[in-house]
Amino acid sequence: MSIAITIIINTVRMINEFKNADDAFCYYYDLIKYTGQNFDDTKALFNVGFTIENPEDNFIKTPFREWKQNYADAEWQWYLSGDRNIKKLGEIYGKVPPIWERMADEDGNVNSNYGWQWKRDLQLNHVIKTLIFEPNTRQAAISIYDGKEIGEYDYDTPCTYAVQFTVVDNRLNMCVVMRSNDLWYGFCNDQYCFSNLQGLVAYETGYLMGTYYHFAHNLHLYNNKLNEK
Repeated sequence: MSIAITIIINTVRMINEFKNADDAFCYYYDLIKYTGQNFDDTKALFNVGFTIENPEDNFIKTPFREWKQNYADAEWQWYLSGDRNIKKLGEIYGKVPPIWERMADEDGNVNSNYGWQWKRDLQLNHVIKTLIFEPNTRQAAISIYDGKEIGEYDYDTPCTYAVQFTVVDNRLNMCVVMRSNDLWYGFCNDQYCFSNLQGLVAYETGYLMGTYYHFAHNLHLYNNKLNEK
């Protein structure tokens, strides 16, 4: 066997496979807690990749996390609105969580409203149209943190680089690539919204739901969340 093939096989083996989001959360909580590297005020794993075979099973069910579906739904509706101002989230949820208040600029705008990002330059519309007419495309991608607006990211730098869709055997796969991902808050709510986006695009294009791929350069837990379990 050639060295190149061996490297490819070993790399693929590093990508863990999970049935649902809760399985992924529980696995990486323990892995970070017990094997993560100390990194600033977190424990972290680097260059993590995994798949979720049933992305529609996107609830975090493990009791110690106490995940709030009503908030995740509110965040999803906020993203769908395309309104990057936190006042809109407050209207939907009834209040604005402090983390969003800290991230907002003086006008209340944030960059990490992913719905605002995917509607910029009609990116989502382009993805849907391209997938319908060119199912073999490698260009059904949404750019979120692309560097062009780096001067605007003083308050809030998006954690996600990009999202890409690929059709294989009439199933719509989605790949999310992140520079940084907080497992406790970020992953739980982000995967919920991104898997909902995958479902939305699958519905609009007529494809079946496929696999959710998740890649994070830095997957971490803040130190104050290491003893929740």
